[in-house]
Amino acid sequence: MSATETFRISIERAEAYEAQFVPALFEEWAGRLVAAAGVSPGHRVLDIACGTGIVARTAAGVVGDGENVVGLDLNEAMLTVARRVRPDLGWRQGDAARLPFPDRSFDVVLCQSGLMFFQDVEQALREMARVVVDDGRVGIQVWDRRQSQPAYAPFIDVAARHAGPDAIDLLSTYFVRGALEELRSSLAAAGLEPTSIRTEQSSLSFGSIEEMVTTEVQATPLGERLSDDALRGIIKEARTVLDPFRTGSGTVEIPIRGHLVVAAPA
Repeated sequence: MSATETFRISIERAEAYEAQFVPALFEEWAGRLVAAAGVSPGHRVLDIACGTGIVARTAAGVVGDGENVVGLDLNEAMLTVARRVRPDLGWRQGDAARLPFPDRSFDVVLCQSGLMFFQDVEQALREMARVVVDDGRVGIQVWDRRQSQPAYAPFIDVAARHAGPDAIDLLSTYFVRGALEELRSSLAAAGLEPTSIRTEQSSLSFGSIEEMVTTEVQATPLGERLSDDALRGIIKEARTVLDPFRTGSGTVEIPIRGHLVVAAPA
């Protein structure tokens, strides 16, 4: 099953994504991506794999004209939430590998945490290169490799011991595009040349390890497949491997590393 098919989600999950993960993680990185790509007033901006639209909304705040900002996603549930939150922006359903826009339509093309869901990354990047103007920029954010994530790597290993290899596939999906050399190669094949690459870190705050495990598992289809016993086993072992990330007040601060890559047509 492809990542696209695996992560096709319901409206309930899309609403939960907007309510939980956007403020906890994606909003901060959206600001970083928009700034790194140099979005400016008057720019025409495309947000690919926009989800519920946090990057598009952030860009619109800089551009100053909602008509110049378009968000595209394959998941209609995500777009339903995006339209509810910001009905003034342009929302389109479509495939990143076949963008429904003419050549040279945008000054800046952005993609936050989306490459891992694309079946053909190079084709999606070629499409980004096609629709951006010759002196424009393509801004991409991807999470670093799983083995470079100090909390997520041991957590995913724990989940696999209790839930089987599917847990590795599902929980590791977010980190599969984190190798920078592979990304540079894909960009070059698509006719894009990196002008800036930065690796940065942020953290997600949870009230407890139990909350962290439950939230992360339920964010993927793994949550629908786990037995109660398996979930209890993951939580029990996670208390040990994630203990270094507890704070003095008992909350948990989970670090996550990501890359911000800006490229231009070669």
